[in-house]
Amino acid sequence: MGGDRGPAAVVAGIALAAAGLPSAHFIVHGPEAELAPLLARHKGLAGRCALRHAAEVVTMHDKPGQVMRSGQATSMWSAIESVRAGEAPVAVSCGNTGALMAVAMIRLRRLPGVNRPAIACLWPSFNPSGYNVMLDVGADIKAEATDLLQYAMMGASYARNGLGLARPRVGLLNVGTEEHKGSR
Repeated sequence: MGGDRGPAAVVAGIALAAAGLPSAHFIVHGPEAELAPLLARHKGLAGRCALRHAAEVVTMHDKPGQVMRSGQATSMWSAIESVRAGEAPVAVSCGNTGALMAVAMIRLRRLPGVNRPAIACLWPSFNPSGYNVMLDVGADIKAEATDLLQYAMMGASYARNGLGLARPRVGLLNVGTEEHKGSR
C-alpha cells in the first residue's frame, strides 16, 4: 500500500515480476475494495495472487512505536505475519521503513549472531547475475564495526545463495560526515 505512487505502482510491479517469474505466486495485503480492481486490470495475475484484506495502512508519517502498539490491522503487519506463518518466504514493502523494520524485528526476530538487521537492494552491475547486493540501504549512520562486518557477511551470503556468485567481493560505501547529515 505504500510508496510514492501507492498501490497502483506496487500492483504494476507485481505484474512485471509475474511476467519474469512464471512460477511465482504473490500474497497482496491491504484494503480489498482498493486492491481487487487493481489486480483485475492485470490478466497475467489471475490465479497467481491471493488477496489478504487489511483494513488499515501504515502511512509515511506514522512513528514505528505507534505502529507497534496499534498497527495489527495494517497491511504491513499482515505481510510480516505471512512470513512468520511460513506462507511467504519474503515480504516486500514500499512503505514506512522505520515501521517495517520495527514490526519485522519484533514479529520475525533476528537470526542468531545478527545484532542489527539491514535493508538490502539489488543494484544493476556487470556481474554474471546482473546485480550487486547493497546493504544497509536504510542508511544506518550509527553502525559500529561489528555491524559493518555482519552486513558484509549477510550481503556475501545473499550474493552466493541468491545470485550464484561463488566468490563475492565486499566493499564499503561511506555516507560521509558532512554537518547536515544525521543527528547531532
